[in-house]
Amino acid sequence: MSLETVTNLAQSGVWTVLLVAGPLLLIALILGLVVSIFQATTQIQEQTLAFIPKIVGVLVGLVILGPWMLSQLTEMTYSIYNNLFRYIG
Repeated sequence: MSLETVTNLAQSGVWTVLLVAGPLLLIALILGLVVSIFQATTQIQEQTLAFIPKIVGVLVGLVILGPWMLSQLTEMTYSIYNNLFRYIG
């Protein structure tokens, strides 16, 4: 296996991870920002108030984006298994 093959495989893996995890992280980031702005404007400093919307938002995002995320991971796995003979020999 050449260095170029390893680099391409690693690049593909990192891109797939970013593509799959990115939307959920973005949802959590936006909800955290909204809750922080709400807490700053109302001066409510409850620690648990920040976690509940993020958890609910990420779970809703997972339900909505789950099939797409699974198809992306399945496509990457299929690509690795399909080209396994290139990686081994």
